[in-house]
Amino acid sequence: MIDSAATIVSLYQRHAAAYDQQRGRSSMEAGWLDRFLALLPANPSVLDIGCGMGEPIARHLIARGCAVTGVDSSAPLIALCRERFPKQTWQVADMRMLALGRRFDGLIAWDSFFHLRPDDQRRMFRIFREHAAEGAALLFTSGPGHGEAIGSFEGEPLYHASLASAEYRALLQENGFIVVDHIAEDASCGGHTVWLARLR
Repeated sequence: MIDSAATIVSLYQRHAAAYDQQRGRSSMEAGWLDRFLALLPANPSVLDIGCGMGEPIARHLIARGCAVTGVDSSAPLIALCRERFPKQTWQVADMRMLALGRRFDGLIAWDSFFHLRPDDQRRMFRIFREHAAEGAALLFTSGPGHGEAIGSFEGEPLYHASLASAEYRALLQENGFIVVDHIAEDASCGGHTVWLARLR
């Protein structure tokens, strides 16, 4: 499992076209995205961490007046973002070393953060805090409980990991966030385990 965690970046670089083709564009995330947006000011700045090719998450946000900054470790996916949404800001970056030097009204790590090893996930909460403006909202997905799992994409192992829900709550609290809502395996959202928090 640990070895497959090290291949995530190269996997999404090599199979960017396949991911773009296979990634669903349905609106199943829309309910959570709209709840996230309801916590933000008018014309908000949003940091999309692990933005992929910008669809459907960034597209949804842009259509609702957000100024989106998207970061992803896959250069081919970022190239697709720049082609599709040239007025937004896109950057090739590893989320584990993110240091943009600015703060955002909202942060999203949807189906991205859970590809990190547990220790890397723990360190991400400081990075979330460093990029969050006062009162910022944070939306991310995780697994339903502590553990590691290996899926498959294009015939290659696809690493996932999760901390226990109690540890996520503790990390949020330690970094100044309060949990607004949390649903494990939300049936209305394709079984995603979703966290919505806000910086105190």
